[in-house]
Amino acid sequence: MAAETASLLPSQAFPSQPTKITSIKTLAESPGLTSIPATYTFTPDLHDQVICVPEGSIPVIDYSLLISGTPDQRSKIVHELGRACQDWGFFMVINHGVPENLLSSILDGCKGFFDLPEEEKQEFKGNHVLDPIRSGTSCNVSVEKAFYWRDFLKVFVHPVFYSPTKPAGLSEISLEYSQRVREVARGLLKGISESLGLEGSYIDKAQNLEQGKQIFVGNLYPTCPQPELAMGLPPHSDHGLLTLLIYNGIGGLQIQHEGKWVNVCALPNSFLVNTGDHLEILSNGRYKSVLHRAMVNNKATRISIAMAHGPSLDSVVSPAPELLVSSKGNEPAAYAGMKYKDYLEIQQSNKLDGKSCLDRVRIPAV
Repeated sequence: MAAETASLLPSQAFPSQPTKITSIKTLAESPGLTSIPATYTFTPDLHDQVICVPEGSIPVIDYSLLISGTPDQRSKIVHELGRACQDWGFFMVINHGVPENLLSSILDGCKGFFDLPEEEKQEFKGNHVLDPIRSGTSCNVSVEKAFYWRDFLKVFVHPVFYSPTKPAGLSEISLEYSQRVREVARGLLKGISESLGLEGSYIDKAQNLEQGKQIFVGNLYPTCPQPELAMGLPPHSDHGLLTLLIYNGIGGLQIQHEGKWVNVCALPNSFLVNTGDHLEILSNGRYKSVLHRAMVNNKATRISIAMAHGPSLDSVVSPAPELLVSSKGNEPAAYAGMKYKDYLEIQQSNKLDGKSCLDRVRIPAV
């Protein structure tokens, strides 16, 4: 199919296609679009078999019990958090206290940004991976040979808050949303610290989360006429400690569990949470960052908002020394220390490719 598409003239395959694609939204809305450009096609192995796990298999964490439950309830939730990080690298969070109307408002605000005219979105395109506001398409078009069926908005929202000035109201909503989600993330990290046998405040203090980098990532995955050939985002792990995600009810997120891909459907008003590379580093591999990917469909546009939470940019992340000493003797560090800013810049400047960035700091076993 890809070869047939490539052989067609642009005017035949992609009516009204602009000479330079600045957004997938523009391409997807081209009148009469029935196939995708060859530069957006992927080999079949990226669309390998997906399994369905029994309902209730994916861990669910009741946040209210973590912050205000009885000592026994809290102890149980801390244990469940540890098991979720160890066995899945992924869990859902319910009863988190973030109002449902705020979740819907931030999704609406994000949609409003993607609905802006192309020339207005271009005002916020950014030029460098550490620019505080960047919008664009695919992931990193300067190094990609095949492009992803995705538009994005990336904004640094802590320790300094930034926001696009358009559409009206987005800045105020994203500020409130960012603050509320950050509070939940820090509460989860406190429980995760305890699940590792560390002080509850360990991760917060060791990674200077008061100045921690929080990044708002809005994703738009328009309908695709050939979803079996396209990818929203390829298999990858996230930088940072935890990513909290919501979406507009249209599925597409898949996580890898025990070598198989699993479709994820969120419980109502929940956060989907995945562990990042820096939690794997800090825990010396006890908790692994999870591989995940985004698929597209030909029926409905998917919007998701991922909120990444990492250390301060100047924090050097390495395995917690307390985890390298046990009753069995000293355990070797499995990862070399690297400043978070350097790791972030490396990952965001290269192709998304599994855990290739984490492999750069992995210390080979002797």
